[in-house]
Amino acid sequence: MLRREQRKKRYYSIGFVLPCLVLALFVLIPFLGPSYKTLDLALKIIIFASLVASFDIMLGYTGILSFGHGMFFGIGAYCVAFLNGKYGDPTYFHLFLGLLLAVAVACVLALIVSLISLRVKAIFFAMITLALAELTIVLANKLSHFTGGEDGISISLPGIFSAAFSPGSFLGLDISGRVITYYFILLACLGLFALMLRFTHSPLGRVLQAIRDNTDRAEALGYKTFYFQTLSIVLGCTVAAMTGGLYAMWVGYVNPESTLEVMAIMLNVLLMVIIGGMGTLYGGIVGAAFLLITQTFLPDLQKLAIDLFPNASLLHTILERWLLLFGILFILVVIFFPKGVVGSAREFIARARGEAFFSS
Repeated sequence: MLRREQRKKRYYSIGFVLPCLVLALFVLIPFLGPSYKTLDLALKIIIFASLVASFDIMLGYTGILSFGHGMFFGIGAYCVAFLNGKYGDPTYFHLFLGLLLAVAVACVLALIVSLISLRVKAIFFAMITLALAELTIVLANKLSHFTGGEDGISISLPGIFSAAFSPGSFLGLDISGRVITYYFILLACLGLFALMLRFTHSPLGRVLQAIRDNTDRAEALGYKTFYFQTLSIVLGCTVAAMTGGLYAMWVGYVNPESTLEVMAIMLNVLLMVIIGGMGTLYGGIVGAAFLLITQTFLPDLQKLAIDLFPNASLLHTILERWLLLFGILFILVVIFFPKGVVGSAREFIARARGEAFFSS
């Protein structure tokens, strides 16, 4: 009876209502702001939120720091690009085969990385994965006859996903291949996120948290930590490869700099995890939204300042260095939200509930 009451209350809690409102916002964005810039920003937030959540399973829930996570993102993108650009025609079969190939390659490679790298601890594991990621970038650039090198690979999508597809309009929204691709990727990322939520809230997820908190104690309780850590890495890397394939579908172009570069991918992922909060999953949404929105609109502040304050040359100079403003915002977030936005919010709500309980 107690569990039934808890389940009923769960659907009225802020932890359930707020994610539903965020999902509704993403569903309505094509109707609210159908411009390409708005759709592009919204969908990149969705994709990178899933990527950050997959990284959070390894770092926040298992305590494994990997600098090679972006490598799997790029591998997924290249798998889709190979079968829908360089080596295959744009068909539905090739599209879904590319996504399945991304999953298969990521599973095998993640298993190999786990067997090799988990033998060492802490920073040494991170350094090994960083070396593998850098090796992948070098191979992608050198094997230009296979990967396209720095020129990359252009992708064509089939049928309803093609940019030229336009069946008509619905509720004032012009339905096009871009809009259909938007909703397809949104649905796919929602499924991946639900899978990760179920994984972390299962007994298996509790074991991973125990390993993160105290590996020796988890081993003393009889858990074979190596197998659980391997499973965490395989799941996280597989989801990363899927998000890479979905990213390639959206941008229609893949090259080493945009999908494999450690500084371009992993640095952003780490910033998103820190901003949103480790060990939360939902923090990936907050971190991705904060980082991508600031990167999109902060460079435009100088133009706005020139229009509003044409004689304020010092202000124009400051806003030209928008990375400085981003750094200040990041420092403020870290100071006021030491456990990330979602982590600090959860801690505040738990503290408030505890005080309310004891006061009653």
